[in-house]
This record gives sequence, C-alpha cells and structure tokens, in this order.
Amino acid sequence: MASAAIIHLMTENQAQDPAGGNIPPETLKSAMKAFKKRLKLTALDYDSSLGRGPFSSGAKGVYAIQPPNQFPQEVWDELCRLGKLRNTGHGLYELPKPEK
Repeated sequence: MASAAIIHLMTENQAQDPAGGNIPPETLKSAMKAFKKRLKLTALDYDSSLGRGPFSSGAKGVYAIQPPNQFPQEVWDELCRLGKLRNTGHGLYELPKPEK
C-alpha cells in the first residue's frame, strides 16, 4: 500500500513539473563540480601517459567523458536541458562550446 502512495506522489510531482526541474540547485551545482573535476583528471591522466614519445605533438585533449555515477541520470539530463552540458552520445558528455 505504501508503494502505491509513493508512485502516486511521484506521478503527481511529474504532472506538476513536466520539464523535470524538481532537482535541487545544490545537487546540480555539486554534479557540475564533480563533472569538471573528473574531466580535468581524465585529461591530465591521458596527457601524462607513458606511451607517448618525447617528440610527439602537444596535448590532444579529452573533451567528452562518462559522468560520475554518484548522481542519477536525471541530473545529467537536467544539466543538458539547462545548457550546462552537452550529450555527445554513447553515455558521454562534454562542456558546451563557448559562443564567440
């Protein structure tokens, strides 16, 4: 009986806010911080690999990563909807390109 009440409340909340903006701003901010940190660490790890030669070209760069799994998929979808991230497909996300 309790699960029916929870399902009813969830569908009621979704009906009130179909855009999906029911994620707290603190959670979105924390998710963006975690994403940027993982992007930075992934890029540093890629650029410091031992397999590259000393005369190879400079840093190639890592642009898209799989987001941290501490946050549900709905958080990443909401950040994409807000324009803070861009979904590049296959579960990878990147920061949007700055407008000139």
